[in-house]
Amino acid sequence: MSASSPTAVIAATGLFTPDQSISNAELVEAYNTWAERENARQADEIAAGTREALTPSSVEFIEKASGIKSRFVLDKTGVLDPERMVPHLPERSNDELSILAEMAVKAAQEALAAWGKPASEIGAVLCAASNMQRPYPAMAIEVQQALGIEGFAFDMNVACSSATFGLKTAADFIASGSVKAVLMVNPEVCSAHLNFKDRDSHFIFGDVATAVIIEAGDQAAPGGWEILGTRLKTVFSNNIRNNFGFLNNAAPEGIGKPDKLFVQQGRKVFKDVVPMVSEMIVDHAGELGLDPKGLKRLWLHQANINMNEMIGRKVLGRDPEPGENVIILDDYANTSSAGSVIAFHLHQEEMAPGDVGLICSFGAGYSAGTVFVRKRA
Repeated sequence: MSASSPTAVIAATGLFTPDQSISNAELVEAYNTWAERENARQADEIAAGTREALTPSSVEFIEKASGIKSRFVLDKTGVLDPERMVPHLPERSNDELSILAEMAVKAAQEALAAWGKPASEIGAVLCAASNMQRPYPAMAIEVQQALGIEGFAFDMNVACSSATFGLKTAADFIASGSVKAVLMVNPEVCSAHLNFKDRDSHFIFGDVATAVIIEAGDQAAPGGWEILGTRLKTVFSNNIRNNFGFLNNAAPEGIGKPDKLFVQQGRKVFKDVVPMVSEMIVDHAGELGLDPKGLKRLWLHQANINMNEMIGRKVLGRDPEPGENVIILDDYANTSSAGSVIAFHLHQEEMAPGDVGLICSFGAGYSAGTVFVRKRA
C-alpha cells in the first residue's frame, strides 16, 4: 500500500442469530437414540464381529473435546429427530429471497443501522462463506439487490477463513480507490452440511450470519477500527474436506456418501494448524512493527477452545487474561467464517482508542488470515 492509498476502516458490524438453540444434552439424546436403533438394526453383524457397535456420545465428551455447550440452528426439530438427523429447510421459489441471502440481509441491516449511512453509499458486496447454497447466481448479488446497492458483488469461499480473506479483499478495494465502502457478509447454514450421525463431529457447527462494513478512512466517521495490515496463507490439505458438488451428478454411486458432508481428521488438523497460525500471527505482527505480546484482544476463529487457548498462549507468551482471547463458541459453536466476526462484534465496544487487536481465522485448505486493527478515536 502506498503512502497515498486510503486507509481502510472497519466502520460497523452486524449479527443475525437464529431464534432456535440446541444444547449438548439435547444433541446427545438424539444421537444416542439413533445409535441405539442403528446398533439394534445391525445386531447380527455386530455379534459376528463384521461391524463395530456405535459408541454413545456424551455432554462431557463434547465439552472436553471442543468447549462447545450449545449452538444456534435454523431448524431444531429436524436435527433432533432420530429418524431424520438433518435440518428441515424447504426449497424456496426462485422469486423468493434465498435462505443465505435472507440471513445476510438481516445481519447487513444491523450493520447499516450502526453505520448510520444509506446503503446507496456501498460500492461492493462480498458474500464470503463456506456453505454456499448454489453455484449461481451469486448470493452476494442477491443481497445487493435486496438492499438496493449499486456497483458490483460476488461470492468467495475459503472455508472458515472466508471472512478474513473477505476483509483483505475489501481493504484492497479501498486502497486501490475502486470503491469507498464495501459490505461483506458471512451467512453460514453449517447445520445443513454437518453429519449428525458422526459421533466425532455431530456437535461442531451452528448457524449464523455476520456483516462488516469497511470504508475509506478519509470519509469514515469517528470511531471504528483502522486496518493496520492483512495477510493470507494457504497450504493444501485433505484433513478438512467436503466433496459435495455439481460433479456428483456425473458419479451417482457417490451420492449420499459421508464424504459429501463435512469430514475432518481433527487430531491432524490440531497438530498442523496451531503452529502454522501462531507463527503467522507473530511474523505478521513483527512485519507491522507490533509486539504480539501487547495485543489487547484476540478475536480468533471459533473452532475449538483447545486450539484457541494454545494459539493465545503462543502469541501472547503467557496465559491470556479473562476476555483477552475471546471465546464465543460455547454458545454459538463453530460457525465457520462467521466465528471471528461474531467474537469481534460482541466484544470490542469497551476497548480504548489506540488499542490494537487481531481478527484471525483458519480452516480448510488449509487457509488462514490475519487482520490487525487499531481502535480509532
